[in-house]
Amino acid sequence: MSEERFVDLEMRVAHQDHMLHELNEVVTDQQAKIMRLEELCRSLIDRVRSLGEGLPAGDPADERPPHY
Repeated sequence: MSEERFVDLEMRVAHQDHMLHELNEVVTDQQAKIMRLEELCRSLIDRVRSLGEGLPAGDPADERPPHY
């Protein structure tokens, strides 16, 4: 193989290594965001459930509107 071919291959490997590092950073950041969003969803679900527990039991369709 010629020297030029080795240089070309080394440049390609270096470029791929750089791209792999950048992709790893993106995936790591996305995973951190996903974990934060999952925690936020759990928190919101718990909050909605606790608000629902404070509502009176019964069918809301049976209640008279407040203007009557």
